[in-house]
Amino acid sequence: MERFFKRVSNGSHPQESHSQEVEVESSKRSRIEINIADLPFDPGLRAPISDYSPNIQDEIRRHYLQQGPCQPKDHKFAFSDFGKERQYSIDKDSVFCLCCYLFKPNIGEQAGGKSFVEKGFSNWKKKERLVEHVGNHNSYHYQCYKKCEALMTEKQQIQNIVLKKNIGDRIRYRTRLTASVDCIRFLIRQGLAFRGHDESEDSTNQGNFLELLNFLADHNEEVRVVALKNAPENLRLTSPKIQKDIVNAFDESRDVSIKEQMVVMFRYVNKKGYVIESFIGIEHVANTTAVSLKTAIDKLFSKHGLSISRLRGQGYDGASNMSGEFNGLKTIIMKENECAFFVHCFAHQLQLALMGVAKKHGLIGTFFTLVSNVVNIVGASSKRRDILREKQALKVIEALKSGELSSGKGLNQEIGIKRPCDTRWGTHFGTLVSFITMFSSIVDVLEEIANDRLNSEQKHEASIMLRLVQTYDFVFSLHLMKTILGITNELSQVLQKDDQDIVNAMDLVKLCKQQLQMMRDIGWNSLVDAVSDFCVEQNIDVLNMENMYCAQGKSRRKAPKLTNMHYYHVDFFNVVIDLQLQELNSRFNEANTELLLCLACLSPNNSFSAFDKRKLIRLAQLYSYDFSTVDLRVLENQLQTYVDDLRSNDKKHEVYPLVYLLIKLALTLPVATASVERVFSAMNIVKNQMRNKMGDQWLNDCLTVYLEKDVFNAIDNEPIIQRFQNTKTRRGQL
Repeated sequence: MERFFKRVSNGSHPQESHSQEVEVESSKRSRIEINIADLPFDPGLRAPISDYSPNIQDEIRRHYLQQGPCQPKDHKFAFSDFGKERQYSIDKDSVFCLCCYLFKPNIGEQAGGKSFVEKGFSNWKKKERLVEHVGNHNSYHYQCYKKCEALMTEKQQIQNIVLKKNIGDRIRYRTRLTASVDCIRFLIRQGLAFRGHDESEDSTNQGNFLELLNFLADHNEEVRVVALKNAPENLRLTSPKIQKDIVNAFDESRDVSIKEQMVVMFRYVNKKGYVIESFIGIEHVANTTAVSLKTAIDKLFSKHGLSISRLRGQGYDGASNMSGEFNGLKTIIMKENECAFFVHCFAHQLQLALMGVAKKHGLIGTFFTLVSNVVNIVGASSKRRDILREKQALKVIEALKSGELSSGKGLNQEIGIKRPCDTRWGTHFGTLVSFITMFSSIVDVLEEIANDRLNSEQKHEASIMLRLVQTYDFVFSLHLMKTILGITNELSQVLQKDDQDIVNAMDLVKLCKQQLQMMRDIGWNSLVDAVSDFCVEQNIDVLNMENMYCAQGKSRRKAPKLTNMHYYHVDFFNVVIDLQLQELNSRFNEANTELLLCLACLSPNNSFSAFDKRKLIRLAQLYSYDFSTVDLRVLENQLQTYVDDLRSNDKKHEVYPLVYLLIKLALTLPVATASVERVFSAMNIVKNQMRNKMGDQWLNDCLTVYLEKDVFNAIDNEPIIQRFQNTKTRRGQL
């Protein structure tokens, strides 16, 4: 026997045997922990199908077949004639075969061997091998193709033929599944939780999903006779796993669970010419370094069959890991695609400009600190907030009786005082408006706190603040900053619109600067009059502008000899506005870059007064991937004709396609990251403290539907049901 079989040595090394056992165990463990949603879409990054557990191989095959072959849209391929089954790997620059990857047996080098499955085919000089690989109806490729068809055809599967259902069972199953889909549609559209703490049949609250399904069954006889207790025990379609599968069928920052999350939004121009910003997904990142963020973006693009080469703009806040000149995310992307121009979020820059004034001007910084402290003391407890509301209500009633305020629908609503926050756009303006409106009520609350004998924790602090807010300095600062922030707040609100374009945003910034300059030139008298009237109304001493200014906390002998007029007009009013203009000029320095100078020539204001054909040709040259040398020559002729013919033709995109392409590229550039901030706000609704254990894929699916309601509402139940049915082998049949 030893002639034919090798004798197994009994003296094998124990450490080697132990390491083999560890490898087997770790392999089994990795098979168990496979997450279908995390499978790589790029065929060059996929593990062989045989490496997965046989129990989930069909599920993985279904997943890839539903996704379809990886053929990144508009990517510059070395070979473009793919066919239905071939797919392209950007990572390996090679062609793969989807059907063969999923079902081809290990038969050595026959039918291309591993070329179309693991290694990829990249011998572009011998493209005829792609045709040879397909072969005739006896080829391995054709057999794999037929196996893919059989897997996705539910009626031909053996278990469904053996357990053949009658028509009545199919109708009942469809009714039951449709009821579950309808309930989930409602919950996910409203951002509500699905499960309850106790979902047993004798529970008084089984959770939103089961309670809503019960409600639907009580009001719909067709649903009642097939759902819940009237359904088979193993086919009720109410389990958490079924819920997630249905939600996943709908969908093809740091949150409350303390995970770093990166939100990705796409901005594009649709076929009708409208600017659209759509939520694509949330990617969990281990850290926020630029390399980690780039890896997550590549993964997301690959998942959706997209290519970085078609990216034409990128917008982030001013963090160094995002906008760093050497190692930032925008630099890494621009090294790969030079046409992906970066624009610093305009709304974020505006907020930084406002905060820059507070940091550079001591009195303004002290003023905002005082306002923040007053708001914190007055709103420190619900009792104090109630007192503030009561006193404000009494003031409103007195004003209505005296005729100072007019009554009507929607007027004189109850208001509260807002807390200012450096990272929230527009909060400082809202705080100052509320402070002016509720000034007398705030003073009354501070007086009550200062005179409170039982509670002395903030008594002395309230007394100091009461004295400071009732001074001419504070009132002057309050009205000055309210006016300045009022001008910039309008700009901030406009910049946060989804359809705002970069050219209009530049014009708005310019208009904001002009308004501030106009305020500096002719706004002094109106401001002083408003401050004086407010001081008289609130019983605060009004300064005589002709008197000598007396600086608080300084010796009169060492203080400069200035009149109140000179100090408040020159050293305060003019200086603060000049600082604001300087900050706006330094923060919005993109206006000096070549890209935006060229974009400004597309502005239609004043009958295209800024039109400059030379700069627009240069703009087209910056987008070298979109305009060839021939296109540039044609564009030069189209531009002048386009401007002359602007008002005489309704379908300009058909007459001047190259000019229209140039306009679309300008509209695609991001203006602000307001849409991203809205996603994080929505995340706090969908993934709240009670649902902080949501997985990344579950959160992604819920957020996509919650945010893209217009698209979701247009989807009928039938494609959802079909996709749910095809993701796995189901007990019920349609």
